[in-house]
Amino acid sequence: MIPPTRYTSSLRDRQKQATQDQIMHAVARKLESGPLEDLSFAEIAAEAEVGERTVYRHFPTKEALLGAFWAWLQAQALSPARPSARIRDAITAPHENGHRPMRILLVTDAWEPQVNGVVRTLTRVVGELKELGHSVEVISPDQFKTFPLPTYPEIKVALAAHEPVQERFKAFEPEAIHIATEGPLGLAARRICVEWKLPFTTSYHTRFPEYVSARLPLPLAAGYAYMKWFHKPSGRMMVTTPTMRTELEHHGFGNISVWSRGVDTVMFHPKRDDEPDIFEGLARPIFLSVGRVAVEKNIEAFLGLDLPGTKVVVGDGPQREELMERYPAAVFTGAKFGDELAAHFSCADVFVFPSLTDTFGLVILEAMAAGIPVAAYPAPGPIDILPGSGAGVLAHSATEGLREACLECLKLDRKVVRAFAEGFSWRACAEDFVRNLQPYPEPEKTRFWR
Repeated sequence: MIPPTRYTSSLRDRQKQATQDQIMHAVARKLESGPLEDLSFAEIAAEAEVGERTVYRHFPTKEALLGAFWAWLQAQALSPARPSARIRDAITAPHENGHRPMRILLVTDAWEPQVNGVVRTLTRVVGELKELGHSVEVISPDQFKTFPLPTYPEIKVALAAHEPVQERFKAFEPEAIHIATEGPLGLAARRICVEWKLPFTTSYHTRFPEYVSARLPLPLAAGYAYMKWFHKPSGRMMVTTPTMRTELEHHGFGNISVWSRGVDTVMFHPKRDDEPDIFEGLARPIFLSVGRVAVEKNIEAFLGLDLPGTKVVVGDGPQREELMERYPAAVFTGAKFGDELAAHFSCADVFVFPSLTDTFGLVILEAMAAGIPVAAYPAPGPIDILPGSGAGVLAHSATEGLREACLECLKLDRKVVRAFAEGFSWRACAEDFVRNLQPYPEPEKTRFWR
């Protein structure tokens, strides 16, 4: 339940705030059954038992209503909570080493059935942690009432999570806590950790400020201010690459550690002689892009290249129909999963990764595991993986040279590409994660850890 807002002394102000809270509760109830885009002010007014003009008076546009609703959800993270000395003692007890079995609590707003690199990473790491003997409890959106995130309907946002998350903390009594995302569940867990003085770690999976700036007229500084606030009390913030660490340090983040990634080299493998060519009939070479078809993925930079053969885009998203209309020569397959996705990788000639906003790009390793060389811009992720690997080519800059990189990739040895990918395992990724759960030595601790 959302804690009551701290009212001012004025009766009129108290009444105004009470009405706004009433409307917010109504929005939350309505979002349990449908997306915000389908809601009308009349429906919200009826649910809140107020006049429609009252809703308009407080929130004149849907954008204003959405912004107020997000602020209302995040208020959970700011009100006092009751500490739990028993859990705190368990977490702060001396650890003999980083390899003994622990009770690890993972809190994430990204989980199945979402399909993206963050979910694939977390699910694989949880599986490896259990095989290593750790007990892992996952708090994820599928355990709560949710509403679809506007423009990302497949992403479900948890509602009224704080009290249930508190109970999960108490029931599991974790020895290590990791908050993987900055959404409502991450906010609820962060609030509990800060108020109960529980050490915890976080991870930075998505370049959230850049994503927001690509969609809304908001400056990068606003997004980074929120992210710094969220991660500041964390004992360690795990990032994917040294380049990402350097970039975030430049933005004022601290206590950053690199957390490696892995790839399933069994599922993603070079095409075998007895396997069909999924691109049979298409002009070669096949230049492949895999990922969400959205503006922040910069897919149009790939589609606009003058390349021989055929461009293939695997994935779905809000920009798909627009790009299909603008680039009729390209092939859009929609989203693919499992063995079918692996077949698309293995039958391609070059994998093109035009994104400038990802922190790593797990699809890069999946392409390499299939023996497909990678062409990419020099952004975090590719710039850490490709140079000197023999498995791909970087463009000259973040705006030029991607076409030349694509053509150079056609000359690379696919066996070398596959061999490079075999150096990345999920077991090593999980072991790296466990090491990062340990707090920093005293000189590097933040004030929170003292």
